Amino acid sequence: MGNRPAELARAVRSALAQEDVDVEVILVGNGVPEDWRPGDDEIFRDERVRLVRLPENLGIPAGRNRGVAEAAGEILVFLDDDGWYDSTRLGVHLRDRFAADPRLGIISFRIRDPEGGPGERRHVPRLRVGDPGRSSEVTTFLGGACAIRRAAFEAAGGLPDDFFYAHEELDLGWQAINAGYRIMYDAEAVMLHPPAPPTRHAMFYRLNARNRVWLARRNLPWPLALIYCTVWVVLTVLRVRRPSALKLWFAGFAEGWRKPAGRRRPISWRAVWRMTRAGRPPVI
Repeated sequence: MGNRPAELARAVRSALAQEDVDVEVILVGNGVPEDWRPGDDEIFRDERVRLVRLPENLGIPAGRNRGVAEAAGEILVFLDDDGWYDSTRLGVHLRDRFAADPRLGIISFRIRDPEGGPGERRHVPRLRVGDPGRSSEVTTFLGGACAIRRAAFEAAGGLPDDFFYAHEELDLGWQAINAGYRIMYDAEAVMLHPPAPPTRHAMFYRLNARNRVWLARRNLPWPLALIYCTVWVVLTVLRVRRPSALKLWFAGFAEGWRKPAGRRRPISWRAVWRMTRAGRPPVI
């Protein structure tokens, strides 16, 4: 969004520093003027960096989709402007992982606090978090800390533009699994990111609820869709104690049923079973 030039330069520098792999950086300015420049740092003048300017803020999934459309690589790596990589061998690690397993579609990175803090539970995409240093198969991934095989991204139909923010990774991940790909949480693939609660966004509660409903309506067989939505109503009431936050959440929940959710592509029961075996059936 053009409001963190120093952090953006650090992020781009960490991507371009990858050794023994070909790297291109598609820098998407989401809601910036036509003449926007990311900053004065010389890293932005590197010939491997290309700008995509979007005059309207289209949201996270649509912005990433626009970047993918401009990219040539077979491995797509998404990085938010306030994160960075501390290893110059991450690219090699990702290349080798994807080459070794043709059915590996998505790698979710481990997010580490640069100050050495314990990290956040939500950054390990499994129900039983356990040791963040343990890799495992999972059913979702972290949108700003991941690598995706282009074939898997395309098979899943990309990210859902209309979601704007929240749960777009679940939508893509479920469809990738449905297409036969695997998702791995790889603790050796590390992104550094300072702790930041998601509730810092004013739209968090409304879009979180709306997109839960859209996710179910788009992707789940109807019996599971109804269970999924019911489970999240119960969990939200138990977890969110502030009446003002609950009011926003239930407004979003109603909006999710009232407004079109987009194309419906229910996943197969085989995919449901694969997700269950991976430790997270699509009801929570």
